[in-house]
Parts: sequence; C-alpha cells; structure tokens
Amino acid sequence: MINKIKASTSEKILFVFLILLIIFSFSFVFIIKNKCLFIENIDPKKINFKNPSNIVVMNIECGNVIIELMPEMSPNSVKRFKYFIKKGSYNGSTFYRVVKDTLVQAGDLEFGNIENINYYKVGSGRSMLGNLNSELNDNYQFIEGTVALARGDEFNTEDSEFFIILKNIPLYTGEYTPVGKVIYGLDALKKIKAGNKSEYVLRPDYINYFKLLR
Repeated sequence: MINKIKASTSEKILFVFLILLIIFSFSFVFIIKNKCLFIENIDPKKINFKNPSNIVVMNIECGNVIIELMPEMSPNSVKRFKYFIKKGSYNGSTFYRVVKDTLVQAGDLEFGNIENINYYKVGSGRSMLGNLNSELNDNYQFIEGTVALARGDEFNTEDSEFFIILKNIPLYTGEYTPVGKVIYGLDALKKIKAGNKSEYVLRPDYINYFKLLR
C-alpha cells in the first residue's frame, strides 16, 4: 500500500504564489500589447453638438477623435480640409511623422497612404488642387489639440497635410494655419506609434476613416 504524501503548508503557499505569478505575467503581457486598453472610444451619436456641420470624426486604432472645425478663422483651408474628408482622401493616410507627446502628422495623399507608402518620399506628396495661401492668426493660441495645415519652409505652401499638437506650443502662433480643435479623443491620439530614434515612423499607424458628422 502506497501512502499519500500530504503537501506542507509552505508548499501550498508556494504553489498558490506560482499560480498567481503566472496569471499576473500573462495579464501584464496582455496590457502591454493592448495599448488602447484604457482609452474610451467616444460615440459621436451620443453627443449634442452646437454646430454639427463643423464636426468631423477621425477613426484611428484607439478609437474616435472628434474635431470641431473653425471656418470663421480659416475659411479656405477648412473648405479644402472638408473636401478631402468628404472624398475619403484621408482614409488610410499614415501618421508618418510623430513626435512623442508633441505632435502627429498625416495627410500626404500621394506618398503617405498605408496601401502604398513610399518611405523615401513621404511628406513631399501633393494633391491635384495646388497650394493654398496661409491663413494666419496672431490671436489664436496653439493649445493642446489644435489641428493645423502643414506647410513647407515658406508660407502659402499648404495643401493636404495636417498636424495635431499634443501639448501647448505657443511658438506656432502666427506661423501655421489652424483649421480646428480636438474636442474629444486626445488620449487616443497620444497612443499613436512614434519612431524609436526618429520622428519619421516605420510601419506607422494610420487613419481608418475620416468623415463629416453631417
């Protein structure tokens, strides 16, 4: 007859500890890999906007980013911006330039789409509509969430590219054309993939879709 060996109290405690350690390790890996875990996905249908015709919704990996446009400040630029959104031109556009906790940039319609991104030329692409004149405003403060059109080294070279700042940048006031302000979803933007050692991102995140609310 074989006698059963009973585990000691210390062995039972050690066994429970190992089980908890395994559970914790798996949970930790899951949380690390799921960067969107604690980000709330905003449903625009549940929000009552004062001026819905100026509201646009950008869907990215971690949810919806809701932007209120400012046509009264930059009428021509907002008109161009809305045109691209309505056509679906920004769908698939990559955030090829990301400065962590500072800004994200997308909108290169020629070289920056996720389906055919050209890492050598991204950021230099143009649309078929040509350049816009800069619409600068010395009184508008570039605070966290501001959406503005990107440009080259000179003024009056705005086209399709835009950027969103993730912190206050007073130096941008009077230097770039503001087109809107993020009113919901800034946390989702802060989860966009940044480059390791460069602001230009390899295998970047991208816009799933960009649409007008109405």
